[in-house]
Amino acid sequence: MMTSELSKNRFRTRRVGLLGLVSVLWVALLLQPATAALKIDITQGNVQPLPIAVLDFVSEDGVGSDLAQVIVADLERSGLFRPIEREAYIESELDVNVRPRFKDWRLVNALALVTGRSIMQNDGRLRVEFRLWDVVAQEQMTGLQFFTTPENWRRVSHLIADAIYERLTGENGYFDTRIVYVSESGPKNRRVKKLAIMDQDGFDQSELTNGQSLALTPRFSPTSQEITYLSYYRNRPRVYLLNIESGQQEVVGDFPGMTFAPRFSPDGQKIIMSLERNGNANIYTMDLRTRETQRLTSSLAIDTAPCFAPDGSQIVFESDRMGTQQLYVMEADGTNVRRISYGEGRYATPVWSPRGDLIAFTKTYKGRFLIGVMKTDGSGERILTEGFHNEGPAWSPNGRVLVFFREQKGAENGPSLWTVDVTGYNERPVSTPSWASDPAWSPLIR
Repeated sequence: MMTSELSKNRFRTRRVGLLGLVSVLWVALLLQPATAALKIDITQGNVQPLPIAVLDFVSEDGVGSDLAQVIVADLERSGLFRPIEREAYIESELDVNVRPRFKDWRLVNALALVTGRSIMQNDGRLRVEFRLWDVVAQEQMTGLQFFTTPENWRRVSHLIADAIYERLTGENGYFDTRIVYVSESGPKNRRVKKLAIMDQDGFDQSELTNGQSLALTPRFSPTSQEITYLSYYRNRPRVYLLNIESGQQEVVGDFPGMTFAPRFSPDGQKIIMSLERNGNANIYTMDLRTRETQRLTSSLAIDTAPCFAPDGSQIVFESDRMGTQQLYVMEADGTNVRRISYGEGRYATPVWSPRGDLIAFTKTYKGRFLIGVMKTDGSGERILTEGFHNEGPAWSPNGRVLVFFREQKGAENGPSLWTVDVTGYNERPVSTPSWASDPAWSPLIR
């Protein structure tokens, strides 16, 4: 591997109540120009998963097997890769500096191979390195080396999975991310609702609020590890900003009658929200520096659930201004309002894709809740999943996957989190220790 180095401080937070514990990750990048042509075409609807083998990383402390297992789980869960069963491996252990016997891997139908090792340094840091090989071309595609504290081994696995995903798909990965959600417990009519956070694979769960006040609709800042959410303080809706890394939070303001918690603007300088004043719900923005608000819509109907386009030029929202709940798009200053949803049923919770090409939504039709996507002009509507109660889609930072919550029929049931690929072909549950609703996906932590 070539040895051009790039070192960065990376911060990873462990949350206990409102106190944050921070660990530091140093990353050195070792990249070799790749000439191999192996690549997944993900522009087609139903992608055939690419067969990939991930060997246990060579290690003296046993963490090598754990590293490989997390990488395999990330790649398999994406739906784009088919990890080959370990029982089929002819080579069971391979040092990262040893060239594989490619003919052995072709025999088990692997197209890509991952090898690696982990070594504990004298200074107490863990060094992890890996290589991705093109089995057909018999060439190395990429290689990375990481230096970290030992407890951050799981995050290193996500970073490696991202590097593999990016090299083989040509798109940004999404494994080194977190999901914040509303953790629910207790009887259905007296639910305790706290904010909780976890890695995108459901591990490293922790709570952000204590449940003394009802917490709802958490949303990530696109520019930092910060969350805005709605909480009821003495039965009055209050908006908070919470910094995940420091644990510090501040009150944005009290907004009686607010129907939905705010979302950030793409630059993180504003929030956009729906406020009910004088009996009408309209869309407002607030500058987080000056706390000044600006009204964008002036309707006798209910305008709510606003969300900026990723370039900040437009806003999508839901409104019943024409008699039924539908989706509308307007310019960022509130002008040029136009309806974009025209299918049967009612449309709600619109969220603009980070790519800028699609809008996700919840749709109710004939007593069913559907999660779907459409182009930004309303054309090309596609339903990805449906059920008794599906709601609250949120995008992964690369715009490839949606997370949402689902509730089955029955008084004993509660909501749970699920993900689905934008093609609709890869639907999976996300494990949480309690009932879970209203998820939001972080930007890449790095």
